[in-house]
Amino acid sequence: MTDMTPNIPEIVAEVRACFERYEQALIDKAVDVLDDTFWNSPLTIRLAMHEHGYGFDQIHAHRVARPPGPGIKEERLRLDILTLGRDFASVSLEFKVRGKDLVGRQSQTWARLPGEGWKVVFAHVSTVGKEALW
Repeated sequence: MTDMTPNIPEIVAEVRACFERYEQALIDKAVDVLDDTFWNSPLTIRLAMHEHGYGFDQIHAHRVARPPGPGIKEERLRLDILTLGRDFASVSLEFKVRGKDLVGRQSQTWARLPGEGWKVVFAHVSTVGKEALW
């Protein structure tokens, strides 16, 4: 049976480091790092407000077209990382949307893939009005 122990500290730390590297790459528009973060597969999905990337190639095309800079994230409100065993994780980030009275939600599913390390296999970004949260 596969070990599904939740939140093994060193695994949480690994995933958090990968997530923070990705977040910095968004600001820097480091396309090579952004690409390296996502599983290079036609099965990878990234859904966002202005993008529906079905497959790595579509996700990469959006990365190239996106302008550099801090993007829509003004302030982090909550970051949750859940790992199950040593090879599966989900990351959820709530953030204040820059210049708007909205809360952003970002979720990522991460998998440790043989020979590749931690990769995002699914991602979603959306916004919601604050009144919907509380």
